[in-house]
Amino acid sequence: MLVSLAVKAQESFDGPLFQCMLIHNPAYSGGEGDGTARTLYMNHYPGNNYNLHSVYLSYDSYIPVLHGGAGFYIADEYLGGIINDIRAGFTYSYFIQAGRELFIHSGLSASVFHRGFNFGDAVFPDQIDPVAGVVFPSAENTGAGGKSAFDLGAGFLVNYRGNFGAFSVSHLTQPDISEAGLSVDRLKRKYNLEIAGRFSAGSSDKRFIRPLFLASYQDDYFSASAGAAFESNNLSVNSVLLWNNAQSLNLQCGFAVTISDLSLFYNYRFNISAEGSRLPLSLMHQTGLSFRLNKIEKRNNISTIIIPKL
Repeated sequence: MLVSLAVKAQESFDGPLFQCMLIHNPAYSGGEGDGTARTLYMNHYPGNNYNLHSVYLSYDSYIPVLHGGAGFYIADEYLGGIINDIRAGFTYSYFIQAGRELFIHSGLSASVFHRGFNFGDAVFPDQIDPVAGVVFPSAENTGAGGKSAFDLGAGFLVNYRGNFGAFSVSHLTQPDISEAGLSVDRLKRKYNLEIAGRFSAGSSDKRFIRPLFLASYQDDYFSASAGAAFESNNLSVNSVLLWNNAQSLNLQCGFAVTISDLSLFYNYRFNISAEGSRLPLSLMHQTGLSFRLNKIEKRNNISTIIIPKL
C-alpha cells in the first residue's frame, strides 16, 4: 500500500519575529539608533521529544560615518540532534531622508550557511534486529563532514512618523546546502513584506496600539500574519493570527517587559486548525531579550524605528 502526502515546509525563523529581524531584512540595521543586542530561543513542537531548537544572536547600531547602520548575526538550528544549521552574516543599511519625516533604508547582507551532521545517535534500518534490537554496525556511508555555502540578501524599509513598511529578498544566491548537490535542496528565494503602525490609545501618550501585517513567500509556500501589540509604559501584550497555504491556522500570544535598557519577552504559538489534524496543539515557545549597549546621539539625519515589542 502506498500513501502519498504533499508537505509544505518553511524555515524555522518564520512569522512575526522582529527579534531576529536582521536575518530577514538587512535594512533594519541601525534603525533603532542605539546599539542593540538581541537574543532569541525557540523550542519547536514542545512536549513531543522532537529535539528541535533554534537560537539567534545579533547586534546592530547606527554609525554616522557610514550614513546608516551596520550589524551582524549568528543563528543555529539544532534539528533532532543530527542536523545542525549555522548561519552567520554581516548587514549594512544606508539611510536616505526623502522628506521632512520620511526616511528610506536600503540594506544588503552577506552570510555563510553551514549544514553539519552528527550521526553518533542515528539508527539506520540495517542496524535493527527484530529480536536483539540495535546490534549491527551500519553499512551506510556517514562520513559526510557538512556543507557550507555563501548567501546574499537585500531589503528596503520606509519609515514615516513611527509607521513603517519593509520588503526583503533572502537567499539571492539560492545556496546549495546538500552534500549530494541536489537542486531540490537549494534554499529558494524568500520574499518578506512587513507593515507596522503606531497609534495612541486614548488621551495618554504612553499607551499605544501597534497593528502589524506580515507576508512571506518561498517557492510554493506562502504565509501571512496579522495582529496587534498593546504597549503601556514598561509592559506590552500581543496577539497575532498566522495562516499558511498548507491550510494551517495558528495563534501566537505573548508579552514583553522593559526595564530601563533591557527588554524581556515570551511568546507561545499554538495550532487552531490544520488539514487532517496533523499538527500538535503546541507549536513553539519563544523567549529572549534585547538590551542597548550604547547610546547614539539623535541627529537630524536619522529617524529611529520603533519596533513592536513582540
